Amino acid sequence: MIAEKKRVLLVEDDQNFGTILRDFLELHDYDVVLARNGVEGNEKFNKNEFSICLLDVMMPYKDGFTLAKEIRKTGSTVPIIFLTAKSMKDDVVKGYNLGADDYLTKPFDSDVLLLKMKAMFQRMEQNAVNLDKAKHLFTIGKFEFNAKLRQLSFDASPPVKLSPKEGSLLQLLALYQNDLMPRELALKKIWKDDTYFTSRSMDVYIAKLRKHLKADPSIVISNIHGEGFRMSVSS
Repeated sequence: MIAEKKRVLLVEDDQNFGTILRDFLELHDYDVVLARNGVEGNEKFNKNEFSICLLDVMMPYKDGFTLAKEIRKTGSTVPIIFLTAKSMKDDVVKGYNLGADDYLTKPFDSDVLLLKMKAMFQRMEQNAVNLDKAKHLFTIGKFEFNAKLRQLSFDASPPVKLSPKEGSLLQLLALYQNDLMPRELALKKIWKDDTYFTSRSMDVYIAKLRKHLKADPSIVISNIHGEGFRMSVSS
């Protein structure tokens, strides 16, 4: 089975540099979408799913900082690396405060960028594994949930065996209990894709979980429009 290429959003207004960097990344097996300014970058981000974003800071129409802020407002946790000709401390701090994961000052060694990207993906994969292993026993209101066995128990009633997707989705909701569970995170982690059809499928499974949990009225799974879901448990 051929591994799916990681898709990169490269937003760079220097056409020569952008083209060279795109070609370099494609030679190293990345699928690169190149945008020439922040407005175009935002349009492409909203139409595609990306594994990482490389954003030039100084661009016409919309700078990289503004674009990063808009990306984070969608609830996306996609890694962001800023590419800039400036190395001023205030700019670096501003970038990290906006949710950047790293910073490279031009001119930079392209091999260093590759190593940073590789390390970032490895860290994300390890964090996902650790998240799965970290906790599998949950108390949700009056329910007890064993994510490893996919068993949902309520009082003295026999435990209910959830389907794999029901179990994975409830585990994510439980990990984010009383907080926002990003829709994109669940779709990529459980469905391995973020499309209209997988999104509708997740809505169906949310409805199933609501039915499983309806015996305890203190548990509410709310749809946060355009962002995700929140499973809140009132005391």
